[in-house]
Amino acid sequence: MEKVDVFDLIERMATLIRSEERKKCTELGLQPVHFQALDYLSRCNRYSDTPAALTNFLGMTRGTVSQTLLLLVKKGFIEKTSDTNDRRIVHLSLLAEGHAILKQARTSDLFKSAALLFKEHNFINNEEMFMKALTSLQKANKSQSFGLCKTCQYFTSTSVGFSCGLTKEPLSQNDSEKICQEHTPL
Repeated sequence: MEKVDVFDLIERMATLIRSEERKKCTELGLQPVHFQALDYLSRCNRYSDTPAALTNFLGMTRGTVSQTLLLLVKKGFIEKTSDTNDRRIVHLSLLAEGHAILKQARTSDLFKSAALLFKEHNFINNEEMFMKALTSLQKANKSQSFGLCKTCQYFTSTSVGFSCGLTKEPLSQNDSEKICQEHTPL
């Protein structure tokens, strides 16, 4: 059997995912960037729900993200609120319409089918394999990990709950299960 280039495999998987996203988005009158912004906002914690974090996560220009946010606000999918401690900081959050459209736009059927095929071939831990590949790519690219809060080296579990060792602030269960721009892998 001929050796397969891992980059080609990852690139093809990404292309399939983006193709499914484009199909779903077209059906719903969205651009893929709109879906990607909504998806990110559904998965980020309170340290990462800002336009700057979204821009960094998407790897797009501030102008593109700004225009995307304006449209998402206009359509009633998200809202912007000023930070209670620092009025210069803007937080973004999904509204009910945003959650609804995101649920319709997700391409999870493709992944469910693929996961079943993985199980048929006795691949034991797909998540670990892909997590290691993603971590390696992020390190090679010198990009932030945007990992789950609870998998960060600063995440602390105490007798009274959770806290962030970096910010020294308490964390809710919800925040601990979402992605954070300040994530530093263990």
